Amino acid sequence: MEEPVAGGLREELERLAGAASHRSIHDLNQLEQETKERVYSLLIPDKVFTLFDIDRDKLTNCDGARVVEFKAPPGVTFAIIEVREHPGDQDCIFFLEIEDTAFYKIDINFLIINDPHGPRFNTDIDEAGKRTKFATVRRNIPEEIRAMQAGLAPGQVRQGLRLLKHFVPRATAFVNAMGQDMIIAEPLAYNNAIVFESYGFNYIRGRRKMDEINEGFRPGGEFFQKLDGSTPFRLPGAEKTVRGRSWAIHDGILGEPWRGIEMYRRIEPADICTFPECVY
Repeated sequence: MEEPVAGGLREELERLAGAASHRSIHDLNQLEQETKERVYSLLIPDKVFTLFDIDRDKLTNCDGARVVEFKAPPGVTFAIIEVREHPGDQDCIFFLEIEDTAFYKIDINFLIINDPHGPRFNTDIDEAGKRTKFATVRRNIPEEIRAMQAGLAPGQVRQGLRLLKHFVPRATAFVNAMGQDMIIAEPLAYNNAIVFESYGFNYIRGRRKMDEINEGFRPGGEFFQKLDGSTPFRLPGAEKTVRGRSWAIHDGILGEPWRGIEMYRRIEPADICTFPECVY
């Protein structure tokens, strides 16, 4: 973990919000607007600000335009953070949605970190311009092929910025300062689960399924045998890489939708690896 944030973030959160009395997103959302924004901005890695010349205090870009927005109205149990390079940009640099769970934990619903300077792949809309909803209702196969060939994983519209290593320590320190002991995440794709493993996440649900997937992609396994070139996403050799497996799963090689995986990260990282020979 590269950002030594735990102590400093705890002190700042306690100064701004009083961690003892704000143990949930719902509690934080009752704060005065400016204080609330300062609190939630603590979740944004410093690198986001430095890479794109955004002022952490003013939340403005080099042109003086406000580029960090928060959606966390009083009374709700979620908060959304959006950071763009310029107002009106189609894609966020950093997008985070967190929410209270029914069991008084904090769930990362969505985390997206994009390089806005890289090419865009319209995997999020079909050829008629309709939302694909992460390919759950429709797909844009030509754009998915382009994205895969460019080295992206399912669900990505742009290359990432490799900032998860900066975000995870902030998130764990944030919830710890609130008196909580873990963050929850549901990986949107197989590759997300493997990456979360590498950052110390463990499984609430789905560990057995992940082990079964690994076995299925081994030579002679059920999924290995389906890598027959029948679609661009099922090429022989895809079993060797995280992205290759993830695209095959996205293409339906499991025979069922990707679901049923839920993970958690405590302050102390877990040591879990369900794809020991992985190449990303």
